Amino acid sequence: MNRLLLYARYFLAVLAALVLLPVGAAAAATHTVSPGESLFLISRAYGTTVDALRRANGLYTDLIYPGQQLYIPEGNGKGYPGTYTVQPGDTLYLIGLRYGVSFQSIKAANGLGSDMIYPGQKLVIPAPNSWGTSPAPVSRGTISSGPVNYSRSDFDLLARLITAEADSESYITKVAVGAVVLNRVKSGNFPNSIPGVIYQVDETGSYQFEPVLNGWINRPASEEARRAAMDALNGVDPTNGALYFFESWVPNSWLQSRPVSRVLDSFTFTY
Repeated sequence: MNRLLLYARYFLAVLAALVLLPVGAAAAATHTVSPGESLFLISRAYGTTVDALRRANGLYTDLIYPGQQLYIPEGNGKGYPGTYTVQPGDTLYLIGLRYGVSFQSIKAANGLGSDMIYPGQKLVIPAPNSWGTSPAPVSRGTISSGPVNYSRSDFDLLARLITAEADSESYITKVAVGAVVLNRVKSGNFPNSIPGVIYQVDETGSYQFEPVLNGWINRPASEEARRAAMDALNGVDPTNGALYFFESWVPNSWLQSRPVSRVLDSFTFTY
């Protein structure tokens, strides 16, 4: 009887292992972070590495928060995912920046004839330098290319500003709004922290960002804004170093007189 019970327990253990195995196997997954989890524990659960998780989610540090959605990379847990499932708001350019490869190399690896991709599409991500070189760093003049130090509350504040300023805009514009804040932090002409920049009051007593004045800054950040904030914190800058942005229709002669960096959706970005 004891021997039968031992066999039964062994069978159940093997069955449980087989059921759990696909979690860390070939198919990509999305994981919702629970309180107390770390990238190390999550990487062990899915059979990948901390570095692969960072790359797949555009993370510069190991900082994660409860409720955060993490993309679990496919492949063998190396520094690149092997394959990637396109998410809403993704572009080949942003995916390439996230993994340190050129968007042309992703097109070549997948036999794409255009830059058009769609959510749910599976893309092969080549190893860095296997199909070409990574995009060259953009010169930002006096802007430091180093990362900005930030805390969990700084990250949330940046994501809330992006939500308040650009919730109806495209993903790349959301990243651009975050990049402007970070460019100010690094410029030397503005406060040297994310809260300092966002809550700055100029010499006329005016807030720099309207959502701080009208209270929209206190609304919860959207998930897409959180992704955009993380991409910006990891150095993605569609504006090439811009320090200002405004809705293009706003009749502000001072802003309109500044050199234009780029126009994205309804926003103009300037130096």
